[in-house]
Amino acid sequence: MPNAEAYGPVLWRNETAGELFPATVGDPPNSEYEASDEKIAQWRRMGISQETSCSKGLSGETKKTAQQLGCEAVVRATYVDLTGEMVATVAIIVLPKSATDAQEMGEYLQGQSGEEFPEGAVVPFKVAGTLAAKWDESRRNGMGGAGLGGNLPYAVAVTTGAVDGRGAGALPDEFGEYGADVEDRRPWMNAAEALSKSFHVHITRLER
Repeated sequence: MPNAEAYGPVLWRNETAGELFPATVGDPPNSEYEASDEKIAQWRRMGISQETSCSKGLSGETKKTAQQLGCEAVVRATYVDLTGEMVATVAIIVLPKSATDAQEMGEYLQGQSGEEFPEGAVVPFKVAGTLAAKWDESRRNGMGGAGLGGNLPYAVAVTTGAVDGRGAGALPDEFGEYGADVEDRRPWMNAAEALSKSFHVHITRLER
């Protein structure tokens, strides 16, 4: 990839919003598939936010950590899974041209996805007229993320919740009301983690 070193850091500006956030996303079973291939779709895009502020796109310790690492922008899109029951906002966190920063952000996100009480997440992007019309902070149930690195100074963070607003158990205040069962949150965390990994694959292939 002779152009990767130069193109990777500016990919987020040069690719269209629809290319960064494809209409559908899934987990490619092998290299023959793209994450955006509708044949393997697991999530369908509801809308893309025009807001790119780091402070408005992230919350809690996630925002603080990203800002400490020199966050330059946060671009977000909201997806709903094909069952119509789960909603997610995906954030691509743009960091300085340093593989170390992206990896450090990814390590933070992966660490939080394993915590009983995550310290931050992505600010949900609600989309009027869709299943994500009521999606907001009070409906967040889980988070996950991954860092890229190399020629791609980005991290992907995801927050998930229920379309109908039902809450998971034992979440910190900024995620919603406390519940009784910590394990009730795990499916939401697993879904966020899996979606972040699908976007990791997607962005990596956009670099080609």
